[in-house]
Amino acid sequence: MAVLRRKTRRDQGGDAQDDPLDAAQERRVRAVLALGGVPQADLLDGVQQVRLRLLERAASGREAPRDVSAWAAVVASNLAMDWHRAKRRQERLGERLAALRQPAHPSGEDTSVLSVAVAQGLDELPDAQRQVLVLRFFADLPVRGIAEELGIPEGTVKSRLHTAVRALRARLHEDEVV
Repeated sequence: MAVLRRKTRRDQGGDAQDDPLDAAQERRVRAVLALGGVPQADLLDGVQQVRLRLLERAASGREAPRDVSAWAAVVASNLAMDWHRAKRRQERLGERLAALRQPAHPSGEDTSVLSVAVAQGLDELPDAQRQVLVLRFFADLPVRGIAEELGIPEGTVKSRLHTAVRALRARLHEDEVV
């Protein structure tokens, strides 16, 4: 009886460590997905989707992105937006609140209140504003990088950021969190 053996990348002439995302990029993708509202249970699937899209891009012969980390963050943000649109608002909020729970410590109550308020504020932003806010302030992409990756003018990115920050700040003041 023949023993079936799964081909690895090493068998195909590549290095077994040819993962298109390094550990830091994977953490960034997970964070962008989580901030975009993807539940903890679905984060691994989201990371795999980003890997798949990067591999498909390479397999199709297209040029590799100049900045894989930025490209992966934008793809993750788009995946999060797709997921966000597919779920009802109340389900998203409940899952996000459950993911934000952390062990209590002396200042934990203040941190939890702020986390909940920020999550609710992000939830209320339009998709385009939430996307640029997450890419700018969490994924730490520059305005120019966001504009290039999303295919929109820098002025549009700046406008969306300004509007999103103003709305989030107003929400936090309204809730008397800050």
